[in-house]
Amino acid sequence: MKRPHLVHFLAIVTDDSINIKASITMKENLMAQNLDFDIVTKKLPIQALRLLNAYQFTMKIIGVSKDQREIYKKSFESDSFGNFNFKIPLTKEREEIEILQIYETKKRPGLELHLGTYIPLRIFSPKKLIICDFDKTLVDTKYSTTKEVYRSLTRSLEENPTVASSVEILHRYIRRGHHPFILSASPHFYEDAMRDWLYKNNIFSAGIFLKDYRHFFSFIDGELTTKDLKLQGLYKLNHLLDILLMTGIPDELVLMGDNFESDPTIYLTLTKILREDIDPWVIWNEIKEQDIFQLKKKQNSQFLNKIYQLDNLLTRKRKENRGKKISIKIYIRKRFKTDELQLSPIFEKQKKYLEMIEMYDGLYQDEFQKMMEEAQAKSVKGAESTI
Repeated sequence: MKRPHLVHFLAIVTDDSINIKASITMKENLMAQNLDFDIVTKKLPIQALRLLNAYQFTMKIIGVSKDQREIYKKSFESDSFGNFNFKIPLTKEREEIEILQIYETKKRPGLELHLGTYIPLRIFSPKKLIICDFDKTLVDTKYSTTKEVYRSLTRSLEENPTVASSVEILHRYIRRGHHPFILSASPHFYEDAMRDWLYKNNIFSAGIFLKDYRHFFSFIDGELTTKDLKLQGLYKLNHLLDILLMTGIPDELVLMGDNFESDPTIYLTLTKILREDIDPWVIWNEIKEQDIFQLKKKQNSQFLNKIYQLDNLLTRKRKENRGKKISIKIYIRKRFKTDELQLSPIFEKQKKYLEMIEMYDGLYQDEFQKMMEEAQAKSVKGAESTI
């Protein structure tokens, strides 16, 4: 018997709202089958192929205070894919919300099926974010051939080489108080496997943003078209804007990606939006001219709407900071030591942007361990010679 299941749920509290991104699907009720839950197994992406199905749901949210008082209660309708993306405006009373209880009320009329209880994430000032690409930045995944795609679906992500130098940079900024968000062009049904990998690498509470492949099969509601299967520009910049609209404008922003596709240009495009006091219409015209985006009419309007929303947040942030610019750092992984930065022509000669980028060697675990041991040996030798 199937019942509604919460695939993911992310709630972020800002100064004026609780921003929620969630997704529900139908899943077999394993408890009704008396299955053994004590056996820990690796999560494989192919186990989540059910997420290619699309359903509509009604999600009821109850906001509860620290002393168990019910403060807020409201129901929301999903899109045709079971996804939710909305804001709950904060009032003086709603600021006391500490816990969110989630129910699904549409699939079983008359029943409220409990999906989970969550504590909203609060990112305190100064607001620090690190947004990291997953594929070829944290893990050296391969999807070029049919054989590689099948292999990725049927094997654990742990069987792909981990880029240890990238993981170390991510850990370093998490220790400094940056909250992590993970971007990936992998299909949306990779979330469980990816979350499993992140936990095993001591990366917790990271918001994950994946590409929802159901949009390619929907001619009416789909936000992505067949061109976006290969082009990552629209998808990645779109989710970067989503993250900032959920969290608010950060004081410090770190972006991590690779030099394989278009990450440097995408990150510099976002940097230009955040650092330059330019009319959103001008920014939009520059974006749509870049080959990595190739926006359709529907995508044009959605994109422009998000840029105007972000511009409103930026205007408020600039007043609060009295003109102080956001601190932005970009890390780009090199595949080979001789790699050169791959950029769109509009950024190739803009030195003020290029200075924000640091290219680093993407070392695997054994290579990274060897480098660290050599560095430690040199440090000890230097100390001995000083003595």
